[in-house]
Amino acid sequence: MHCGGHCCVDAHPPVSRSCCQRLTAAGLSPDLFEDTGYKRLKSKESGVCILSKDGKCVIHAIKPETCRAGPFTFDVKNNVIEIYLKLSCICPLVTLLKATPEAYQLQYDLAVKSITHLVSNLTQDEIDAICRVDEPETEKVSEVPRRNFEVV
Repeated sequence: MHCGGHCCVDAHPPVSRSCCQRLTAAGLSPDLFEDTGYKRLKSKESGVCILSKDGKCVIHAIKPETCRAGPFTFDVKNNVIEIYLKLSCICPLVTLLKATPEAYQLQYDLAVKSITHLVSNLTQDEIDAICRVDEPETEKVSEVPRRNFEVV
């Protein structure tokens, strides 16, 4: 949280059904989730927050796929997952990652693994709804094929 947690405050991270089950089994209230075309965690504005009063993430140890992937995000087009990196004005971690190639590669690899897992556990309608969310302050860094993709 040294970065200020800006992503966490207003984030609505999408979660797969399996991730939702994992989070509720770990004690999260089902009230922390909403469905807006895809299942996601509610944000602070909704009155339910995944941040504690001292600003720490209450689900850090069991966080969803997209939280693990951060500051990388994604779009899906046909059989390709497009990987994007948030701009440093949104996430200060980006500056550190760009200055440290080893750290960048480790986080990128984790992001690709997390994102491909999420995408493989969503329906096409859920993917379409997620991809309609505008994320203008990002830059495309790669494309990953949807290997063995099967819509659930």
